[in-house]
Order: sequence, then structure tokens, then C-alpha cells
Amino acid sequence: MKLLLLFLAFTVSIFAADNELTDAEKSGGWKLIFDGKDAAGHWRAYKKDSLPGKWVVKDGTLALTGKGGGDIVTKEQFESFELSIEWKISPGGNSGIMFKVQETGGAPWNTGPEAQIQDNAGGHDPQKAGWMYALYPANVDTTKPVGEWNHFVLKCQKTAAGTFKCVHTMNGTKYVEYEIGSADWNEKVAKSKFSKFPGFAKSAKGHICLQDHGNEVAFRNIKIRELTELK
Repeated sequence: MKLLLLFLAFTVSIFAADNELTDAEKSGGWKLIFDGKDAAGHWRAYKKDSLPGKWVVKDGTLALTGKGGGDIVTKEQFESFELSIEWKISPGGNSGIMFKVQETGGAPWNTGPEAQIQDNAGGHDPQKAGWMYALYPANVDTTKPVGEWNHFVLKCQKTAAGTFKCVHTMNGTKYVEYEIGSADWNEKVAKSKFSKFPGFAKSAKGHICLQDHGNEVAFRNIKIRELTELK
């Protein structure tokens, strides 16, 4: 019996339940920004003080239940960070995860780069899930079918040169890597629709944003850790 209890305790410490941290994650500096029970502690509407009504906590998820909920942002701003999040999209659905968002533009994407979320099989947007929207496409697709959970990791770390090295990983597979502020980044932005927005990706720190694109989408296991500058 003692051995069984020890085994169970060890297993729980390695494999946390949804919206909880393992002991290793706690030691590694991770923190939850959604605990599966309440979202108001870490999230609010873009340019507002509270959560919109159509963003609800449902069955341990933070879910957009219908069109018109509006984009939501973290109350806290982040500079160098690693974000881990699970998402599930509705049939034909579209959404996105933006970062370094400032509330100075008309919409979050005016200032914050976007990692695309989409039902790749049924969606209409040529920009696929996991891509850096309109800037860096991926040549792989490991997304799971509608109704299944996908695990996305965004790592964005400041360099000694003042740029930000970013990596997208979907379901354990590296998708894209780019460097915000590099010559390559600046050239791609200059040729994109984002060139019309002088504040696009210019802030060192900013809010994480979950997009309302008019389709139902759900998120869970949203965790983040702050990183030191790359040497």
C-alpha cells in the first residue's frame, strides 16, 4: 500500500491535471494565467476593465461561445516569455493568439503579431494554424482535427542586440522561427499589410491576446514563464 501511494504521489507530481502545474513546472518558473475556474483574475476585454459576456469559463476551459465577444487580453504585460496553451476550434473556425499587444491601435493586430489558429481542413483563410500570420508560413502541419485539443508553445526571448527571437511549436513540432526587429523581419513587415501600422511589433513588452474572429473556440492549460535575455 505504501508503495502504491508513493507511486501515485510521484505520478501526480509529474503529470498534472488540466489547469494545474507539475512540481517541475513550478520549479521552472511557470505560472497559470487561467486556472479552469475563473478568468477574471488574469483576463479582460481589449481596452476595457472586465471580461465580455460571451467569453465564459466552461468545463475547465476559457471559451468564446459566439460572435461579438470581442478580443481579450492579459492584465499583465510580458517581454521575454514562453507561453504554453491548448486550443480547440469549431468547424471552419478561425482565431489567433497575439502578443506584445498595446492598446493604442484600433485592433490588437495593429500592434501585436499573431500566431494563427484555424480549422485547417475546413477554414477559408490561406494562413494556417501555427503560422506567424502573413509573415512566416510553416511547411509542416501537425494540427489535430476539429474537436481535438492542440498544444501550442510560443517562445519569445530578447537578445543582446535588442531583437526578439521567437519560435512556434505545435503539438511538439517546430513550425517557424523568426527574429522580431531583424533585417529579415523588417523587410517582411514592410511588404505586408502591417506596414500601415507604425506601432506594429514595436513594443518590447505587451499583452497576450486571444482573438474573437466570430467563431467558437476554447482554450485551457494556459501557462507562461518569463525568460532572461539571450546572451
